[in-house]
Amino acid sequence: MRWILSFCLLALAAIVQAASSSGNKLLVVLEELAEKSKYTTYLGDLEARGFKITIDSPKNEKVALFELGERAYDHLLLLPSKSKGLGPQFTPKLLLDFVNAGGNILLTLSASNPTPTTVVSLLLELDIHLPTDRTALVVDHFNYDTLSAAEAHDVVLVPRPDSIRPAVKNFFKGDGKGGEVIAFPRGVGQTLGNASPLLTPILRAPRTAYSYNPKEDVEGVEDPFAVGQQLSLITTMQARNSARFTVIGSAEMLENTWFDAKVKRSAGLGDVAAGAKKVQTSNREFVKEVTGWTFKELGVLKVGAIEHHLIEGVADDSIINPKIYRVKNEVTYSIELSEYSWDHWVPFTPPADDVVQLEFSMLSPFHRLPLTPSTTTANSTIYTTSFKLPDQHGIFNFKINYKRPFLTNLEEKNTVTVRHFAHDEWPRSWAISGAWPWLTGIGVTVTGWVAFVALWLWSKPVPLKLTTSGKKIQ
Repeated sequence: MRWILSFCLLALAAIVQAASSSGNKLLVVLEELAEKSKYTTYLGDLEARGFKITIDSPKNEKVALFELGERAYDHLLLLPSKSKGLGPQFTPKLLLDFVNAGGNILLTLSASNPTPTTVVSLLLELDIHLPTDRTALVVDHFNYDTLSAAEAHDVVLVPRPDSIRPAVKNFFKGDGKGGEVIAFPRGVGQTLGNASPLLTPILRAPRTAYSYNPKEDVEGVEDPFAVGQQLSLITTMQARNSARFTVIGSAEMLENTWFDAKVKRSAGLGDVAAGAKKVQTSNREFVKEVTGWTFKELGVLKVGAIEHHLIEGVADDSIINPKIYRVKNEVTYSIELSEYSWDHWVPFTPPADDVVQLEFSMLSPFHRLPLTPSTTTANSTIYTTSFKLPDQHGIFNFKINYKRPFLTNLEEKNTVTVRHFAHDEWPRSWAISGAWPWLTGIGVTVTGWVAFVALWLWSKPVPLKLTTSGKKIQ
């Protein structure tokens, strides 16, 4: 009895401590361990959510992303480094292998420290481009903090982004009204190529911002790297295996100073005129949401039970997930979906303008049908639909292929065989109205033939008579 109780307590502790749906082992790469004091609030929030944090330097040869061919950590946080490289354990290839193995990476940049060559090469692989001059930063002469950057204008104030996932509370919510402001201090802007559809910017620079090199006053203004909405301040990428990669252009956003800083907005934000009162930044909550999405505390979908069967009221409707159907059968399909929200599973609800679709396909879809919610439980929603199988026998798939921004990919496929009618399942010919003309023709032919034969048999020929001269007469 004692070992059963111990096992239950360990299982309960594991559930309580699991912050992320994909694990809680986090490696923080920080070159100068003395700078840890700058991020105590941020790291404390992560530990409070259940992450097991390991802080190490990229110069340590013993630290590694893989151990015996498997991921040693679930998540990776790269803080700015003063070195030109990150060492042999953090090459672009190893970092990409980490993502391909399902690991999540949060990368931070800083204009104060030149971006390492390793990071530049890694971002180029993902079609994310940084300024040629590694000391360039984003400035805005209209939307800046008049307290900390009255002269340099390099602390850009951006309204908090609109809600991307309305179904999840506190997920990139806010519209910049009512004092919700993000401070982006001395950060690096990125531009995104058109080659990768997986990249999504979640925080863009204001229209009046541009990338500026403080060492080249004139040339930097005349020919900037990028301007306005071309600059992405925070960029996300979700790989095809649902691993996540986020680039935060300003590592100072994670520092204690800006989590509770007071800023005074300039006239450029529209709803607040010059001389407005001081407001507190929303950096702490916003960074929490960005980190939560990157480390799979948000926007993770899970498939529960999948069922398909004949519709109720027909024979064999109680058989769940049969391997074979017949053409023109009426079937019902249902799938259970859940979404991870911080530390528990909740029922999944797609946005109002979106639906989950079912494809019934062979080589190409024969049916593409929307799934409608039928039942909602405490932590899941069951979506269902009913339809008639096509008049085509072969190997078919019930397929769910749901891929949306900021949500993990769903790919579910259930293979079934669809057979043709058996000989004893076809209706009799007289039950088919289209066969009536042919049956009538057959009946007329048979009746006419019988009448002809009867007439032939019953038509007695006239006998011939012979004369005395031997001639035949009738």
